[in-house]
Amino acid sequence: MKTVFMGTPDFASVILEYLYNSENSVELVITQPDRAKNRGKKVTPTPVKETALKHGTEVLQPEKIRGNLEIYERLKTVAPDIIIVAAYGQILPKEILELPEFGCVNVHASLLPRLRGASPIQQAIVRGEKVTGVTIMQMSQGLDTGDMLAKAQTEIGNLNASSLHDRLAEMGGRLLIETLEGMKKGEVNAVPQEESEATYAGLITKKDGKIDFSKSPEEIERLIRGFDPWPGAFCMYRGEQIKIWKAFPEDEKTSMPAGCVIEASEKGIRVSCGGRILNIKEMQAPGKKRLDVSDYLRGHSVPAGSFFE
Repeated sequence: MKTVFMGTPDFASVILEYLYNSENSVELVITQPDRAKNRGKKVTPTPVKETALKHGTEVLQPEKIRGNLEIYERLKTVAPDIIIVAAYGQILPKEILELPEFGCVNVHASLLPRLRGASPIQQAIVRGEKVTGVTIMQMSQGLDTGDMLAKAQTEIGNLNASSLHDRLAEMGGRLLIETLEGMKKGEVNAVPQEESEATYAGLITKKDGKIDFSKSPEEIERLIRGFDPWPGAFCMYRGEQIKIWKAFPEDEKTSMPAGCVIEASEKGIRVSCGGRILNIKEMQAPGKKRLDVSDYLRGHSVPAGSFFE
C-alpha cells in the first residue's frame, strides 16, 4: 500500500521502522513540531522525524492539523491508500479521516475498548491489569472509538512501563504489517467496540507520581513500575523530593503510621503503608543518579522512626 504515517514518540518510530521494512511505501511523514527538552532546553527532533529523515522521507510538522488547508492539499496530492497513525498527539479532522481509500488506522497500545486515551501503557500497570496489548483500529471522530481490525495481547507480569512500552511497540509494528496485508486482500473484519466496557487513561502529569503511603504496598509498587521512566514515583523526605524506582510488598502487618520508616539496612528501607510494609530497593536523591539502597544509605541517613511523606 501507498502510505502516509503520522506519529511522534519512540513508540511510533518503532512502528514506522516496521513499515519501512515491509512491502508498503512511505510517501510522507507527519509529526509534531520539534520541542525544547530536558534541562538544557535544546530543541530536539521527534523520534519519528529522525527515523523518517534516515530513510529520506519528506517530513511535515504542523502546529495544528485541524483546519490546516496546506496539509490537507498536500495529502490530496500524495493520494495515499491509507494513513497510519501511532501516538501522533493531535486529533484528525473528518476530511483527513475520509481522504484515503482505506481510511486512517491507529495503532493503540491497549486492548480496546479498555484504556482509551493518552497513557494506556502506564495505566495498565498502575491499575493492576493482568494483560494488555495492541489494537489496530479504524479511526473515527471519537477518542479511540473506531472499529477494531486486529488485536494482540501479552501478560504484564512485573514489567515496568519502559519494558512494556518496548514490547508493545514491537507487537504493534508486526500486527500493523499483518493487518495491512489482510486489508489489501479484503480479509480483515471490522469489529465495533463495546461501549459499556470502555475505560480511559488520560494525560499524566508529574504530580501524578506522588506516592500516597496510606495505600497498599501493591498499589504503590505498581505506581513505581507504571511511572518508570516518566514521570517517576516520588515522595518527600526531610524537605527533599526523593524518587523511588524499585520496591516490593511484604506480607508482614504493622501498626506504625503510614510513611514511617520501620528499618533501613542494605536489605532495603522498610516503610509502613496501608497497614503493611513496602521494602524500597532503589531510589534517587535530587540531582543524583539512581542508586541501590545499600549505596544510597552510605551517603544518606534514614533512621527508623523518620517519615516518608
